[in-house]
Amino acid sequence: MTGVEIAVGYVFAWLVAKARRVAGRADAEVDRGLDAGMDRLHELVSAKLGDDPALQRAGEEAEEGQGQPSERTRRRLADSLEDAAERDTAFAEALKQVVAEIQSASRETAEGGLVSGNTFLGPTAVQTGNRNRQDNRFGV
Repeated sequence: MTGVEIAVGYVFAWLVAKARRVAGRADAEVDRGLDAGMDRLHELVSAKLGDDPALQRAGEEAEEGQGQPSERTRRRLADSLEDAAERDTAFAEALKQVVAEIQSASRETAEGGLVSGNTFLGPTAVQTGNRNRQDNRFGV
């Protein structure tokens, strides 16, 4: 997966999280470093793409409750980001850097026992552990 494709996934994840917060269903345990990185990515992309129809459609799909953007929206948003990155090397470097920061924060969070980036349909139990310590979390 290229950096742009990863950025598209993160941008959509931010939009989904925003839609959930607006709807009052925000998760109480959001990792702050990861959340801050996602905010920086969205600010960077929004500032560069502005009213780009692909970004607007991704926001609409997130608000509709989709867990992932449609394939067409993903392609269009990736094309918009690739075009912007090709035309603006400073943007390309900033995008690369913030994606790397999010990936690093995501790995650190995962090492702490958080499961993310998954879709669960129905009751779910996640069990993580570290030697003698074990955490069980149950959610719907």
